[in-house]
Amino acid sequence: MKFKRSYTIIPRSKKILKRKVVRDLPGIIVKDGEDFENAYRKFKRQVDRNLIVVEVRKRRFFEPKSEIRKKEKIATRKKLLRKLWMLRRYEAKL
Repeated sequence: MKFKRSYTIIPRSKKILKRKVVRDLPGIIVKDGEDFENAYRKFKRQVDRNLIVVEVRKRRFFEPKSEIRKKEKIATRKKLLRKLWMLRRYEAKL
């Protein structure tokens, strides 16, 4: 997920601080005569599309940079092994 960067200037110290801006939260406008089930279904669809639940689970506990790098390294290795397996499987059919 990508965030927009914004900068805030604090008048006293004249420092520029970087902070992450949270994207617009999902919300729906309920039309006249629309029942709760339809409105709730629309809301759930927006939440799923924005991957909010996934991000909340990911940010639940602090994860150091070393752990992030380790997971990326493992994922890259798995991806490479999967490609090799597919290639060997394809060659075996020839």
